[in-house]
Amino acid sequence: MNRSLIILLGSLALGAALFAGSYYTSQRACLMCGSNPTDKLAWLQDEFHLSDAEMTRVRSLHEGYEPKCMEMCGRVAAKKHELEIALNNGTNITDDVKKKLVELGELRAECQAQMLQHFVNVSQMMPPEQGRRYLAEMKKLTLGFHEEIEQSMSDQNGHEHGTH
Repeated sequence: MNRSLIILLGSLALGAALFAGSYYTSQRACLMCGSNPTDKLAWLQDEFHLSDAEMTRVRSLHEGYEPKCMEMCGRVAAKKHELEIALNNGTNITDDVKKKLVELGELRAECQAQMLQHFVNVSQMMPPEQGRRYLAEMKKLTLGFHEEIEQSMSDQNGHEHGTH
């Protein structure tokens, strides 16, 4: 195989992985927003050994954040639908498609920022060591996949992306 074909196939594979990761993250966030808070948060009390009082504060934060999360999930879904329509209307990447991609990326970034702030708030309701551990895990879930893709495409790992 020639080098251009290898680069093209590698780029397509990385693009597919990035799309799959973004899709998985947004679906997981939407599922987290849509289920019963009592069932959904029980694991926190067990995993982080929270008292009933700490758990009550965490539940209160979660209930306050849930409507924001649901609204954001709706906005992301609507923008994804707009993008699908724009992509289905032609065979080229138009300026409209590019604009919708940017808007979708901005919405996802806004969603991630809101989730991270929520996780920081929740971590502050926990004992300090448990809060640090919780926040580290939530950061991994929220940002980890994208960081892995970015690292895989950087020169640091011997990949010479951009040199043809």
